[in-house]
Amino acid sequence: MSDESKPVDGEVNDNKYFTKTADAEVTFEHQNAPPETRLYKKRWIIVLLFSSYSLCNSYQWIQYGIINNIFMRFYGVDSFTIDWMSMIYMLTYIPLIFPVSWLLDKKGLRVIALVAAALNCTGTWIKVASARPDLFPVTFLGQFTCSVAQVFILGMPSRIASVWFGSEEVSTACSIGVFGNQLGIAIGFLVPPILVPNVDDLDELAAHIRVMFYITAGVATFLFVLVVIVFQERPEIPPTHAQAAARRISPESYSYTASILRLLHNKAFILLVITYGLNVGCFYGVSTLLNRMIIEHYPGEEVNAGRIGLTIVIAGMVGSLICGIWLDQSKTYKQTTLAVYLMSLVGLVLYAFTLDLGHFPLINTTLSFKSLEFVLFYKWF
Repeated sequence: MSDESKPVDGEVNDNKYFTKTADAEVTFEHQNAPPETRLYKKRWIIVLLFSSYSLCNSYQWIQYGIINNIFMRFYGVDSFTIDWMSMIYMLTYIPLIFPVSWLLDKKGLRVIALVAAALNCTGTWIKVASARPDLFPVTFLGQFTCSVAQVFILGMPSRIASVWFGSEEVSTACSIGVFGNQLGIAIGFLVPPILVPNVDDLDELAAHIRVMFYITAGVATFLFVLVVIVFQERPEIPPTHAQAAARRISPESYSYTASILRLLHNKAFILLVITYGLNVGCFYGVSTLLNRMIIEHYPGEEVNAGRIGLTIVIAGMVGSLICGIWLDQSKTYKQTTLAVYLMSLVGLVLYAFTLDLGHFPLINTTLSFKSLEFVLFYKWF
């Protein structure tokens, strides 16, 4: 068929409705009518449920690191060992992201959601059993289990948005999914220093830690039960014509390996991966070491360290919202990227020179510039 005679997306021609996806052209024979589409109210329940168990998981990423000195004394380990309780989240992501993405393509949303919620729930209950000074390996096992759950969580927002939401709602749905993750980090900075005060008696400290672990396990269990009961693979009727087309594509016509290779040959994508990786690495590094940096200069200020972490994430989320509105209006992606990277650099330099001055509002302000970059690009990815 020549270019002049090819049907365009959405065109009705010879009693057939044509639409296109990224890899294939699909024909619907619907008597001169496009395929039926429908938006279900349940889509909001699905994305909010996902956002909730994503929050529960991301909260646990920093719950050890933000009270690093307390867990060091309780378990009798050094600070670097406690740092690994946060870094394990990043380490497990590297080898598991590609096989988990493949499973998401092959098995679908419900299976991945169930595995993620089950692993997260299991990890929290393992931690409950570890609230004794001689059981650090057990608590590490619990954190490792939760870190594996994180890999099953992070790839889901865009898939939920495309499978359940209309074309004009995709960005909103992705934002809700990402918001849960960021809010969980914010709560992870704020709550542990409040629930686990720096007391001298180890038995009392164990009781506080146990309460924190029980609360997390209870929430994770409740969310797992909701996922089992509520979470649905996909709506009966697709939300968009593109999704209707995707359902008719044979699985054999899509190659996961080929799509990965195409990305690896895209220079702009590789550049974005490298720059984003460097910046997000700085954010994770500062977040993981925040307690140690604050306590070294301001002993006994665990709660203030948590508040600084909370401010970092909240400022980033607000900045992400503002930049999102700006980009929708201006479409100046490259200029905005450069501006945000510059703000990140300035923020870290100012933080390095103001950390020991004793002004917590100033420290909050300087780190907020860094958090804007992280949350903004996390949302874009």
